[in-house]
Amino acid sequence: MQALADVILPVFLVIGFGYVARWRNLISDTQVEGVVWFTQSFAIPCLLFAAISRLDLGQEFDWRLLVSFYTGAVVSFGLGFAGARLFFKRDWEDCVAIGFVALFSNTVLLGLPISERAYGPDALAANYAIIALHSPICYAIGITTMELMRNRGGRLRDTGARVLRAMFHNALVIAIALGFAVNLSGLPVPEVMEDALDMMVRAALPAALFSLGGVLYRYRPEGDLRTIAYVVALSLVVHPAITYGLAKAFGLSTEALRSAVVTAAMAPGVNVYVFANMYGRAKRVAASSALIGTGLVMLTGWVWLQILP
Repeated sequence: MQALADVILPVFLVIGFGYVARWRNLISDTQVEGVVWFTQSFAIPCLLFAAISRLDLGQEFDWRLLVSFYTGAVVSFGLGFAGARLFFKRDWEDCVAIGFVALFSNTVLLGLPISERAYGPDALAANYAIIALHSPICYAIGITTMELMRNRGGRLRDTGARVLRAMFHNALVIAIALGFAVNLSGLPVPEVMEDALDMMVRAALPAALFSLGGVLYRYRPEGDLRTIAYVVALSLVVHPAITYGLAKAFGLSTEALRSAVVTAAMAPGVNVYVFANMYGRAKRVAASSALIGTGLVMLTGWVWLQILP
């Protein structure tokens, strides 16, 4: 239980501060949305840009790490999509949104701080390698599948154009692309810019965790409990189990194994609600899954930390 107290509990206390502040009307929904806008549109993109621009791409982008994590993610998406259709009789577009809930782990707001507290700031390189591809891969899968379902019988060229527009209006994707451009080109970032980025980076995770608490206050569980339980189980159990099995089979280093499994074991992120809201599909499932899954990570995250070497 020491891991719970030392690693996971401080993260959830910050989330809890945000939740209680909104519950007691110390902040308003508008103020919460302002902090969310700051973190999602500025602070976290700065964090991702800075991390990727400095990452040793040749060393950290190990195909075994990425295959282990993203195979688990894609299988979870497929099971979420199929289960929504076969078990819960949802229409095709709802199935995509529900599958996206199982696909999109909270890699930044939960995965990074829990990994950092468990294994130290020097152990995050593999986390950033996963995060660098997370939004592009997950949004590409979700948006492409949704557009195919919405435009069955339509022209593939039109679907492709809609997918590209949606991808490159996402601040996280843009920041990641710029980080890769700087890294691969070798262009130096001026020291004054580095200092400014570091200030934004230090603000990113605490502000994002606090705002996550405020956002989750609005996502009270109601209805669809069987569907919610199903996709949360995919996120917290199936995804990390597949990742763990593949990582062990591939002989990943202990550090990479830890990063991959801890990241895979995180609850659905707030972006699952953003995606559901964007298409007006399965919003209640997405919102409640983010809330319930985040709470359950207190237990399941501790279990995975005990399993890992």
